Amino acid sequence: MGKLYSTNLTQDQWELIEPLIPAPLPGGRPREAKMCSVLNAIFYVLYEGCRWRALPSDFPNWQTVYTYFRNWRLDGTWVRIHDRLQE
Repeated sequence: MGKLYSTNLTQDQWELIEPLIPAPLPGGRPREAKMCSVLNAIFYVLYEGCRWRALPSDFPNWQTVYTYFRNWRLDGTWVRIHDRLQE
């Protein structure tokens, strides 16, 4: 378990958005990063306004976090996550 940041999701928030996370592609590599940690890292970058490369080391690798963010932004997952949390 990583450090607790004010930007981390609560358990209730995670339970709301977990079903929105796309499943891994069949036949692909198994996920190594926990999706909750990836989301916490994304929220940290967005809230703190830091560069992706400046993510603290207790988050998953910055390239992994950025790739998920980029893919989710392109496929609409990020908007669905935002809207669900906004409700």
